[in-house]
Amino acid sequence: MRISSILSFLGFVLLFAGTYCPLLRPLGLFNWNVYQLNQPYGLVLALVAVVGVAASFLNQPKIIKAASWMALALVILLLLASIFKVQTAFSFIPFKKLDAYLTRHVRFKWGWYVLFSGVILAIAGALSSKPKTYIKPAPVAKDAGELE
Repeated sequence: MRISSILSFLGFVLLFAGTYCPLLRPLGLFNWNVYQLNQPYGLVLALVAVVGVAASFLNQPKIIKAASWMALALVILLLLASIFKVQTAFSFIPFKKLDAYLTRHVRFKWGWYVLFSGVILAIAGALSSKPKTYIKPAPVAKDAGELE
């Protein structure tokens, strides 16, 4: 395995592990991971991680690159969706101060660092692979005593 494939492999493993890490802690009661936020979305994220791991073992740089960029888009979309979910979770309460108080008590946890570090490692591994280039051999010089 090349260094770029190892980086991508570690990134996708971190991405898969990050789906089980706590992401949100609503009101200090319990932790939510990706599967408790949105289970089908978590399964898609895990599927992308598994495809990336398989592609890094099979040394498929195009699939690794596509899976890593897709994982980045999915993690950013998950972060944006979580922010919007937190901001609108208590909007049904008619009292604005109570709504703001409850919204302030939803905490983002350390699992986001694991997700983003996995995606960054996967992208770094995908971008560090060198494309295969063809080097044209130099022309062979003719000997002085050779007849043409």
